[in-house]
Amino acid sequence: MVVTLTSRAVTTAVLSAVVAVAASLGTLYLPAAAGLLVLLLAVGWSPLLRLPSRGGPALVVALTGLGAVGVAWVTGGEPILRHLPLVIAMGLVLAFVAEMLRGGGRLRLVESVSGTITGAVVAVACAAWVAAGRSEAGEALVVTSAVGLTVASGLSALRFAGGWAGSLVGVVLAGAAGAGAAAIVPEIEPLTGLVAGLVGGLVVAALRLLFERQPTLARRRAGLAAAAAPVAVGGILVFAVGRVVLG
Repeated sequence: MVVTLTSRAVTTAVLSAVVAVAASLGTLYLPAAAGLLVLLLAVGWSPLLRLPSRGGPALVVALTGLGAVGVAWVTGGEPILRHLPLVIAMGLVLAFVAEMLRGGGRLRLVESVSGTITGAVVAVACAAWVAAGRSEAGEALVVTSAVGLTVASGLSALRFAGGWAGSLVGVVLAGAAGAGAAAIVPEIEPLTGLVAGLVGGLVVAALRLLFERQPTLARRRAGLAAAAAPVAVGGILVFAVGRVVLG
């Protein structure tokens, strides 16, 4: 199955919408949505970066990401993400253990280790959606940010979105969508929604420019990981926006 830019953009938009719906349904559903993002990253990260091994990196990304989501869910008090450095440290250990267990002479050792660690860090970022949902005005913040991500993802599939100029237009429209969503949500101000939307648009645009020349994106698993990456990375940025703007 060949994955196109349009199908990746639609998948990203759907995943963003899933996060928004999960946040509106309650605290039990948001960790499940974050876990889904982690699993999509895990199954496609090795094909996306063309790593020499598949099983080891997939397991490291999955265990580290799901562990981070679980830790963010059960941690009480502030700061909610205070235990994530420990999770990342354990992910580093797992990456090296997986590399030591890999056979075949460990070809492309540095590339394999660095790619696995990068995937683990991106997966850990999914936990920030859970933390954002548990913060003050968390549900409204997550929904507003996810709306911006959805709009930016949908626009990225259009012809005009290619290149820097089109990407900037997508970022502006994503910010407008975030502000519009915040205008109908009483918990946050339109300015906060504007910032969250702009952040989401920037993430989508940056990763589109980063991934668009990757030949592996035509593969189904790699395409799924590329589609999940903007939503995953967006989680930590949305959490940061909430801390800076909402306090």
